[in-house]
Amino acid sequence: MLAGAACAALMTLAAPAFGAGYPTSTAAAQSAGTSADAAVTSFYAHRNGGALWLSNGPDSPAARELIGALQGAALDGLPSGPAMASQAQALLNRARAGDPAALSNAERMLSTAWVLYVQALQRPPAGMQIADGWAAPRQQSAFEILQRAAGANSLASHVRSVSSVNPIYAELRAAALASGGASDPRVLANLARVRAMPFQSRYVMVDAGAAKLWMVENGQIVDSMKVIVGKASTPTPMLASTIYRATVNPYWNVPQDMVQKLIAPRVLDQGVSYLKSHNYEVLSGYDSDAKPIPASSVDWRAVASGEQVVKVRQLPGPANSMGQVKFSFPNANDVFLHDTPKKELFAQAGRDLSNGCIRLEDAQRLGRWLMGSTPTPASDAPEQHVLLPKPVPIYVTYLTAQASGGQLTFGQDVYGRDRDTDGTSAIAALR
Repeated sequence: MLAGAACAALMTLAAPAFGAGYPTSTAAAQSAGTSADAAVTSFYAHRNGGALWLSNGPDSPAARELIGALQGAALDGLPSGPAMASQAQALLNRARAGDPAALSNAERMLSTAWVLYVQALQRPPAGMQIADGWAAPRQQSAFEILQRAAGANSLASHVRSVSSVNPIYAELRAAALASGGASDPRVLANLARVRAMPFQSRYVMVDAGAAKLWMVENGQIVDSMKVIVGKASTPTPMLASTIYRATVNPYWNVPQDMVQKLIAPRVLDQGVSYLKSHNYEVLSGYDSDAKPIPASSVDWRAVASGEQVVKVRQLPGPANSMGQVKFSFPNANDVFLHDTPKKELFAQAGRDLSNGCIRLEDAQRLGRWLMGSTPTPASDAPEQHVLLPKPVPIYVTYLTAQASGGQLTFGQDVYGRDRDTDGTSAIAALR
């Protein structure tokens, strides 16, 4: 246990902040601090008191890395981090002056601070739907956090790796610090949205705010592309899921509201030939055993008024709205990534144009990265499913703050998710 005043001060400082979008709770903060302290006690008991951070004395590269991370930890959801950094530095200074108790106190304080810092980084973003358990953001127990640190080949490198979180987060945090935006509530909210980190080394991240997709591997962005995302009335949700397969020669199953508001009125205006000219077919319903039915047998006025429901799907082909391939992943909103024949739309600055799904600028290129080869159909048959060699997590977030050339920039809040943050004055000062 930490001794005397150092222990009391740390437990006061260590209350983890829940940041923008999280409810603060004194009881929860005290519980987290107590849990971290108990884990530290257990950890050192298993090591017979052996040091983790300061085995070679107070001048430790790992301790310097951690103190540096704590100094900027207010951006990481731990506002008490800078104060903990100051106290740890003070203890180390006393240890250099020959105080052995200060060295012991600094050792255990650093471990407790590390637990609280990592747990703040691993807190799932508010509003994120965890749609598939395999892609759930990493959350470790206090003891596991310490054990992983102890097992690292280089503790200083481990601190740098963990504190970077993911490359998009690291760039945004660095830009916020460089631009003086560290206290901007909007920046803090954006950092909270992109703080998620899967345990897998390879994943896809989509930013619905900037309509961009990144392919991430071993902590590095290896490729990126433009995407088209949901419009304000049908926003693309924030979620964590897993891509398990590609579907080549896909159908486009027209959403029911579009059948009612778009397809039915056009059939009434142009006749059932409209369906044939656009490669649509009509099914009796949405059950798995639904069969194609003659379009002429449907009461399209009843469909347009919402009194009758029929399923309409577009057959595979050059004009199919899904393009040549789609990549599905479990989620309650039936959102997926897909190709599109309308490539000209990617030239637009504002690409919030879809009904919620994510259209890809270059679906074949993403397919090659996901699968190791271009996803191609074995025949002309529709809906051919091809499993990925290994599942790949996908994280869909929403950023209105971005890093551009190392500087902080702000985009439109199309979905209105920044309404609870008032960063007006800070944003104006940054322009």
